[in-house]
Amino acid sequence: MAGGKKDPLNETRLVLQGDSPQITEPIRHFTEFEHPAGATQTKGEISACIEDTGVIPFVSEGSPEDALFVAEALVAAGIPIIEISMNGPGAIDVIFHLVKYAPTMIVGAGNIRNVNTACKCVDAGAKFLATDGAISGVVEFAAEENLVVIPGALTPSEVISLWDAGADFVKVVPCYAVGGHKYIQSLKAAVPQARLIAAGGVTQLTALNYVVAGVAGLSVGEELIPKEAIVLRQARRIQELARRFLTSVQNGRA
Repeated sequence: MAGGKKDPLNETRLVLQGDSPQITEPIRHFTEFEHPAGATQTKGEISACIEDTGVIPFVSEGSPEDALFVAEALVAAGIPIIEISMNGPGAIDVIFHLVKYAPTMIVGAGNIRNVNTACKCVDAGAKFLATDGAISGVVEFAAEENLVVIPGALTPSEVISLWDAGADFVKVVPCYAVGGHKYIQSLKAAVPQARLIAAGGVTQLTALNYVVAGVAGLSVGEELIPKEAIVLRQARRIQELARRFLTSVQNGRA
């Protein structure tokens, strides 16, 4: 970089090349004391980071230690974003743990069904809130808290309603059930200003088509973070999958 300044993200990549569990502690020390960016970013910065990155990885279950391992692998591959599903046990504790020990990450909460859960997620440190349905109360709550919100929708009417209500992005879920990228194309024609996130059925084979169709980002779970890779602590496997999805985003926007 200019002026001889080091890139913290590049340094993290060098540390994380191995798959040994022993890599966890050095990286935790580095991220906590050298680059505490995630905890201090504004709503606008977080929204821009989500759109610039174009990939929102989500974890549906696992321990706080599992989630920390995934977060460190993702940031090493260039994705400083992770969404923790409220469908998993102890999800609030996972968010709290990540916010404390992986402050380079933008930690969000997903599968939120009501304002009460949203409030708990914010108290734990979540920086964005996501739903899988058109839950207007969560959108209003996020606006009051000045947080990025990504509500779920399927029909054009839901997309329009949520976008007009102030959503930062609208997650179209499940995309695969209603025509995939062709459905995204029709939605973009109807609501060109809406920033859409493709979710449900997003794979390495479909990612590029979704980006070309006009989505602002991809919501990806096990296709990016296989359960086996978590159990076996295969950091490089997750990083390689992350880079493939990032390449699809880059190529689709070219």
